[in-house]
Amino acid sequence: MWNDLGKFLDVGWMLAQSILPIVSTEETPRFVSRLTRSTLALILAGGRGSRLQDLTRWRAKPSVPFGGKFRIIDFPLSNCINSGIRRVGVMTQYKAHSLILHIQRGWGFLRGEFGEYVEVLPAQQRIESSWYRGTADAVYQNIDIIRGHSPDYVLILAGDHVYKMDYGPMIAQHVEAGADMTIACQAVSLAEAQGFGVLTIDERNRVTDFVEKPKQPQPMPGQTDVALASMGIYVFNTQFLYEQLIKDADTHDSSRDFGKDIIPGVIDRYRVLAYSFRDVHSGQQAYWRDVGTVDAFWEANLELIGVTPDLNLYDRHWPIWTYQEQSPPAKFVFDDDDRRGVAVDSMVSGGCVISGAEVRHSLLFSNVYINSYAKVSDSVVLPNVTIGRGCRITKAVIDKGCEVPPNTIIGEDLAHDQKRFFVSPAGVVLVTPEMFGQELHHVR
Repeated sequence: MWNDLGKFLDVGWMLAQSILPIVSTEETPRFVSRLTRSTLALILAGGRGSRLQDLTRWRAKPSVPFGGKFRIIDFPLSNCINSGIRRVGVMTQYKAHSLILHIQRGWGFLRGEFGEYVEVLPAQQRIESSWYRGTADAVYQNIDIIRGHSPDYVLILAGDHVYKMDYGPMIAQHVEAGADMTIACQAVSLAEAQGFGVLTIDERNRVTDFVEKPKQPQPMPGQTDVALASMGIYVFNTQFLYEQLIKDADTHDSSRDFGKDIIPGVIDRYRVLAYSFRDVHSGQQAYWRDVGTVDAFWEANLELIGVTPDLNLYDRHWPIWTYQEQSPPAKFVFDDDDRRGVAVDSMVSGGCVISGAEVRHSLLFSNVYINSYAKVSDSVVLPNVTIGRGCRITKAVIDKGCEVPPNTIIGEDLAHDQKRFFVSPAGVVLVTPEMFGQELHHVR
């Protein structure tokens, strides 16, 4: 096992001393170093996520439920804990109540006595007289808090992506290479690349160009259909980060954004490197999803139903932590020829009752009640939904708290559905309580 440390030794005694082996997986030893203990993670979780339409009407995108029992924010948070990074700040802004409540309930198990915490950092005008104006401004407005924690490295994460990643190797590469900043990246299609920052790198992985959300992304060398996209994951040397944030704050015409301002301003003068995110076993590109549209959200959830999905939620070596209320087991009742409670090729969470209804290729979150003679297929049903008798629901996303009236038909006549609900470009029907006139959030 110790032979695997050789690749780190050439960075000097300090780095070599920092590497400690821990319990290995069944196949490949994993090393988490003291570098992670010197790292502060900051999760940018203040975005609205308007492309998710009404799913983010009352919640920030990182608070959107995902995968039957989780919220999107649970994935970067779990990655931090599993990577050995136990000092985490979550920056919130847009309609953050449900997000803050979730963090308080589900992430309060760390012990402050040991310097471990998940700390909520709401927009509070600590330095500026405005709310967060961009990703860089969100970090800048908390610079005094960051100084108080005295990290050697700062890991900046997006709070709205779904993936499993050990941040330790990325931080180790950053230190070994003597980088000022490191950017995690993946290859994506040219169409997808229009929604990300696109990198150009040389043969030594040094970033030579960076364009935020280009209309015509530059393909990777030797490729015609893919570009190298930033994952919104950055490692900074702390003092370097301070310098760039202060410089950006003093720049009058800056939009205060990492992708638009900070990164393009440093790649020519400083050592900015790319880190390719790959699966440790296969060496292939690892799972990473931006579930920022209704279509992407629906597809990523239903991918989990597969026999061997790319995102393995049953991985005991890399658990996804979350808060969940205590619910009874799922129950399937009635076994008559014309009324049988069944779920086929589906995921069903605790507290669900399938009462003489049929569920196929669908994902049900907790406490979903489906009444007799109803049929649900190819759908994602969020928590605390009641589906009335005789309903037929196909290729839909039903938001939390909906009470679908008896005999409602969704997904069979999209032209009719467009008059009542949101229909995505791929024909996914999004249904929220407000669309039924059910005002769960009373505003006066």
